[in-house]
Amino acid sequence: MNDVRDVFCRPRRRLPWWFLVGLGAAGASLAAVRGAYRGTFLDAWLSIGVLLALVGVLALGMVTTRVSADAYGVHSRTLLRRRSVPWGDITGLRILLKHESSHRIPEVRRVGLVLRNGRRRLLPLPQCGLPDDRAEFDAKVDALHALHVRHGAPDSSHIPVISRRTAGRSVSWALILCALLLAGAGAAAWAVPDSTSYARAWQSAVPCAAGAGAGTGTTERRDCLTTVPAVIAKAEVRRPKQSSWLYFADGHPLERLAVSREGAQGFRPGDSVEVTIWRDRVMKVAGAHHVWREHVSAAGEMAVLAAALALTAGYPAARVLLRLRGRRLPDDEVLPSALPFVGVLVGTALWLLPLCYRHPTDPFTSPATTAWAAAGSAATLGLSVLAWRATRVRTPRAAESTGKPGRAGAADEVFVAARFLEQTDYNPHFFGTHIVLGDGPPAVTPHSGPGRFAAKPIPVERLTVKNVRRLRGSDGDTVPGGWHIAELDDAGSPVRLAAAPADLTRIIRELRPAAG
Repeated sequence: MNDVRDVFCRPRRRLPWWFLVGLGAAGASLAAVRGAYRGTFLDAWLSIGVLLALVGVLALGMVTTRVSADAYGVHSRTLLRRRSVPWGDITGLRILLKHESSHRIPEVRRVGLVLRNGRRRLLPLPQCGLPDDRAEFDAKVDALHALHVRHGAPDSSHIPVISRRTAGRSVSWALILCALLLAGAGAAAWAVPDSTSYARAWQSAVPCAAGAGAGTGTTERRDCLTTVPAVIAKAEVRRPKQSSWLYFADGHPLERLAVSREGAQGFRPGDSVEVTIWRDRVMKVAGAHHVWREHVSAAGEMAVLAAALALTAGYPAARVLLRLRGRRLPDDEVLPSALPFVGVLVGTALWLLPLCYRHPTDPFTSPATTAWAAAGSAATLGLSVLAWRATRVRTPRAAESTGKPGRAGAADEVFVAARFLEQTDYNPHFFGTHIVLGDGPPAVTPHSGPGRFAAKPIPVERLTVKNVRRLRGSDGDTVPGGWHIAELDDAGSPVRLAAAPADLTRIIRELRPAAG
């Protein structure tokens, strides 16, 4: 351990950041000169200068960031703050995946510190955002770990990788999203009685009497229907997601009215129409060939909206539930998927939304609706039990060595979904998606059969099963969350094999007799 060296990290590719710093300085100068010359903040060039200045400040913060580690601890420096953490206060390192790799967004890796007081601290550097940076990032992490082992007391030699699927990922976003959705559902439910009374008042409104306080704005005048003749001056049809407009000649009874796209297309300039006003709002525009009506939200629609928001809040709530259920798991172990609870929410929506639409205020008005709600609740309960069982944490078990050796006596070929997570001579370029068992030696294939086309035999005489474990964040995002990992030794080289628990047990039984 005498060759352990200090670690120093600074941003890579600093030239673009310095360019943005210079651009920000130019923007600040532009804003200062423009503000002094114009004497007002309502100016386009001044706004551009301020925006560029803010970009320059952010770039300056990035280019001046430094992280170093020596015998005394880890030291970080940013534009506004400096921090130092001694090795004695650090129990371990961990790698945080900000988001998993995809075809469009590269994988971003950060390094975090786990402190003895239970807090987590994310270091600004090193970072890995491009495939070319991975080797340097891994070297920095190994150097930090070596310093920690020599000058500190790490709890474990293993560096966990935390992704969005692992137990150590924060669920604060899920709690916030769930609270916002439930708040929206509560607001929509609160508006159901008002929507009911408003819709009933509109349906029961009658034309105003001849002398019902015309022009006085009295309550009697507002609650009855006032019909006013008008002439369309112009119909402005806009894009489907934008409001279209009807313009009235001489600004009577109003200058313009926001309508739907279909409503604007039904009128032409010069059309004589009758405008119906109720409670100081235009509710209907009727012409000779087309009638536009203001949409009045019924109580059923608001009840459906409230129920839909509450059901949508169930997904982040399920994520939180799974996180609490797996709170004793290691931080880098992958939690079960929340998709079974999505099935519960969809099944609940099938009976709850129609019930809310048809009976928004009192779903228990008749024996039929009561039976409807009871049967739906029972179905939801049953689906919830199935989802709870499907998302339980399954402890990996090594395959039993007892039983039939070799090919388990099967003459037919069976293709099992499994994949090796390292490139080997029998899995070049990660081409394998299945393992064929049965008539012949086990082999890796890029297809699910039939036939052994392009199959590469597995050298079972070289393989030794070391351990069977649950999925971790370091195993990647392409492996299904319910699969397990078998850690194998391939003539001295570590190899990982991923498959569903039952399939993995069957594959290990095929490998063990030959491996001894």
